[in-house]
Amino acid sequence: MMIKDDTFKISRIRFDENYRPSDNTRLTTNFANLARGESRQENLRNVLRMIDNRFNDLAHWDNPDKDRYSVELEIISIEIRIDFDGGKDMFPLIEVLNTIIVDRKTDRRIDGIVGNSFSSYVRDYDFSVLLPEHNRTRTAFGTPRHFGDLHGTLFKCVVNSRAYGENFRKLPVICLSVSSNRIYHRTENQHPVLGVEYQQREFSLTDQYFEKMGMQVRYFMPPGSVAPLAFYFFGDLLSDYTNLELIGTISTMESFQKVYRPEIYNANAAAAACYQPSLTHQDYSTTRIVYDREERSRLAVAQGKFTEERFIKPYQDILERYCADCSV
Repeated sequence: MMIKDDTFKISRIRFDENYRPSDNTRLTTNFANLARGESRQENLRNVLRMIDNRFNDLAHWDNPDKDRYSVELEIISIEIRIDFDGGKDMFPLIEVLNTIIVDRKTDRRIDGIVGNSFSSYVRDYDFSVLLPEHNRTRTAFGTPRHFGDLHGTLFKCVVNSRAYGENFRKLPVICLSVSSNRIYHRTENQHPVLGVEYQQREFSLTDQYFEKMGMQVRYFMPPGSVAPLAFYFFGDLLSDYTNLELIGTISTMESFQKVYRPEIYNANAAAAACYQPSLTHQDYSTTRIVYDREERSRLAVAQGKFTEERFIKPYQDILERYCADCSV
């Protein structure tokens, strides 16, 4: 397998109230979960309204009626092309979200940040197949040797590819929930959009995994939020992106997290100076959006096994050489 200009294929699909997951969409993608079942269109309409309202709440300057902006979302799917024994195979690698900000006052469409949510077949394999199997007979939790190396290298190859550069002008930012296994401490640092910064003394397993993808992490609780978000990024998060770009990511991912993890992000009291998130917290409000957390966990295992059978096992030697190539 050689690194070529066509190694990665990027496609886009609009995420709106009419969105339906395609047959090759990674079904553990949280936004795909929202788009199934009897409440699918109401789910989508409500979460998109939440995103717009939150955006206008944060972008309050020159916006007296809090209706100046709306956010459009695209699902970005990235496939990898594998050349093997004269044949070519495509495997779905990553799905992220891209934000576009619509300014109704100036009639402009402004590029937001790509990334936001992050879905990966290989990550499903690592966390739902490889990691449980490694710890099945162990008394103390541990990670396999080279855990996350393949995924990290593949991700860095995507970001450095010609396909990515032709589609996006800035590097991605991924925004996820903070870990319920860590304690976060409020600092005196405060950003006008990202809000107050939190820090922790020891990285979570997710933080370490993203570090292998070449990304740093910082934790901020935006104004009006009740819990910090984890921002994974390259470069300088505070200076590489405009306020509107950051607001697009905050409004999108905070709205999704209120649905996915209401115990943390829709709690009825804001995080204290010393804060440990908990999914067993009882003092929170629910949204009117249906989300099946148990289904997502089951699908993660199924898709991790699919990745093992269709990608890891048949192409392991090729992938190791490919990753060595990418690292040069």
